[in-house]
Amino acid sequence: MRTHGGATPTSRISFEFRYLQRAQVQRAAKTAIASKAVELIADGESVLLDSGTTTLAIAEQLRYRRNLTVVTASLPIASTLYGCEGISLLLMGGYLRHDEPDLTGVVTETNLEMIRPDVAFTGADAIDEQGNLYQASPDLASILSRIDQPVGRIYVVADHTKMGRTSLIRMRNLREWSGLITNSGIAPEFARKLAQAGGQVIIVD
Repeated sequence: MRTHGGATPTSRISFEFRYLQRAQVQRAAKTAIASKAVELIADGESVLLDSGTTTLAIAEQLRYRRNLTVVTASLPIASTLYGCEGISLLLMGGYLRHDEPDLTGVVTETNLEMIRPDVAFTGADAIDEQGNLYQASPDLASILSRIDQPVGRIYVVADHTKMGRTSLIRMRNLREWSGLITNSGIAPEFARKLAQAGGQVIIVD
């Protein structure tokens, strides 16, 4: 960024650009996954959206829904749904992460333990063939570990590139939640292994 007599680093612009780039990776798959997720949400329900680019795709398709309460710690999701007439938006508090535009920390975790939404959608950085779910961020993994069955229906939303991998933190197992929504790029044999391990797999085109 040009200044009088020199220049300064555009760290904020670079940060936003990296996030937007990540949102475009597997964009068609994320849109298809989001369309299926939205079908599982009934008018009048409360919806928890984890911070991530696939859940952001869900938020984009909720903009014109009516009588929904959306709970999130994601600033991009909050920005997407801000001002939508049919959406009541509950933004959980917490510390803003340095590398991602979402909130974490003990305040976020405490607030999450207080709420009981009807349905939740969470991403995963990796899923192995036993159905174990992984996150690369310890902070995010700590928050997601608070999501449990009393929340209601809980779905993992992740495209096929996350399958057959592991990451830093093993979080939960797919069989503990309502199912995985993924795209048709998933290998049929891998989908069968997930089903054999007790997880429900919903595959969309």
